[in-house]
Amino acid sequence: MHTRSVDSPPTRSPHRTAVRAALALGVVSLLLLALVAAEWHPLISVDGDISRTTHRWAVADPDVTQICRVLTDWVWDPLTMRLLCAAVAVWLVWRRSAWWTAVWLVTASAVGTALQQGMKAAIGRERPAWPDPVDSAHYAAFPSGHALTATVVLGLLLWLLHRHGVGPALWRTAVTFVAVSVAGVGLTRVWLGVHWPTDVLGGWLLGATVVALAIAAHARWRP
Repeated sequence: MHTRSVDSPPTRSPHRTAVRAALALGVVSLLLLALVAAEWHPLISVDGDISRTTHRWAVADPDVTQICRVLTDWVWDPLTMRLLCAAVAVWLVWRRSAWWTAVWLVTASAVGTALQQGMKAAIGRERPAWPDPVDSAHYAAFPSGHALTATVVLGLLLWLLHRHGVGPALWRTAVTFVAVSVAGVGLTRVWLGVHWPTDVLGGWLLGATVVALAIAAHARWRP
């Protein structure tokens, strides 16, 4: 009969851990969604205060605003994220033994995009409107597609690196890059006045939920 040493901590199932994380993130996401849809006054008031302040800064500092536009339109743009995802998927298919993970990666990214578009259509939240805009964007505001897409794609790629067991230097570099990118893309959207802060928060939360569900699916069904 197999026995576990009293000094050995119980092992955690990656599937169960990911499911629990997805449930917690999902509950918080639904709560935020309900408050936004109901236009809860305290939340809307904080949104407005932050947005008005950052817009004044953006108008007063055109150099920083231009940097934000370059980052959000080229470096952290959803198209850039999807191309990165596709490139990694092609590399995984080229390895042959990792085709299932390639399909999983593309599917999870597509689910994130579908969730984003569906919620935008369902909520139909108006974007901030300014008499002196520094940038423009179209379609509904909630959730931020930039924040959600960056969270999903970079979160999944970071988990794949962790699963592959990369060296500590590369791991620290990857974590730093992902943290700066996910946080940065959200901040640029608010700075440019095309999203309310809660749009970005919703994108982060929903994106993290998709990542957790995708990890749970990978741990459960990978052949």
